[in-house]
Amino acid sequence: MKFNKNKPYNSLPLLPPKKDLETKEVLKKVILAREALGKLVASNKRLPNEYLFINSIIIQEAKQSSEIENIVTTNDELYQSLSSNDLQITPEVKEVLAYSKALWKGYNDIKKKGFLNTNSFIEIASIIKGDKGGIRKLSGTKLMNPITNKVIYTPPEGENVIREKLKNLENFINDKKDSLEPLIKMAIIHYQFESIHPFYDGNGRTGRILNILYLILNDLLDKPILYLSQYIIENKNNYYKNLRLVSEKGDWESWVLFVIEAVKETAKYTEQKINKIINLMNSTGERINKELPTIYSQELVEILFQLPYTKRKFLVKAKIAQKKTAGKYLNQLEKIGILKSTKKGREKLYLNKRFYQLLKK
Repeated sequence: MKFNKNKPYNSLPLLPPKKDLETKEVLKKVILAREALGKLVASNKRLPNEYLFINSIIIQEAKQSSEIENIVTTNDELYQSLSSNDLQITPEVKEVLAYSKALWKGYNDIKKKGFLNTNSFIEIASIIKGDKGGIRKLSGTKLMNPITNKVIYTPPEGENVIREKLKNLENFINDKKDSLEPLIKMAIIHYQFESIHPFYDGNGRTGRILNILYLILNDLLDKPILYLSQYIIENKNNYYKNLRLVSEKGDWESWVLFVIEAVKETAKYTEQKINKIINLMNSTGERINKELPTIYSQELVEILFQLPYTKRKFLVKAKIAQKKTAGKYLNQLEKIGILKSTKKGREKLYLNKRFYQLLKK
């Protein structure tokens, strides 16, 4: 059946696509993307603790991914909410933090199980949305252009149809005999999940989490440190245009090239960011050691770079100092200009100013 954007796409072809996607141009891009991913993984291993900045990086990815769905928050709101117990969290911040929670849940699950399936998709979506909506059962879902209010795509309808297509996607993801390049497979998986659109809401964010998890499953990443969402925002028109070209004309190559380019550019961007943060961490440590040698320790420096905002409790929990002494340490760091304090409810938070600026860029 010919594709018609106004009718449910129940004839969405099953995977794998009946085309050779390992073209010369695609494979050239794959080599560059793999090289960029390798450098990103190596940069993360340079950290004294590989998990050191992951929460900060994931929160940026969660923020950008949510912005694609018009859920807008500020960096300040997000990072303060991670560090303070006294803040009233807005619904938008809650949704962004839920994305982060869903990503960690997915990461821990694939490390235990070694695969992704329909239940994984449902669980990730339910954490993102904070409900148990599950697979779409009602008809009438249509994707609309927010400016013109015209239909741009109508996903498959009927729970059985959706589950059949998800089962096919699940088999494609976990087929260990398939020799197709994983980066090409990731692009195919992303298109198929977006096209099935199995949930009432949260499909885009769930699909973007699946991208990261698939790269980890295939040893192209070892930690969830890739921000694809920023690239999608910056190239939103091309993203949607290339998705449509697959549905309307079967043009898989343009889509695959777009996704692999996104991986390459995002990996380079994230590697550069991690290297800048490592350099800032080292220079901050040297400055503390020079100007406040009595309070300097590597553990203290690491605490200042776990999240942009810190507080006495974080130092106490890390056994760097008792509560009163921890407060003195943070006040001394503020006096030499490394931190800047702000009062939130009953708590005093301290912002690592230069780290925060780096994360924002």
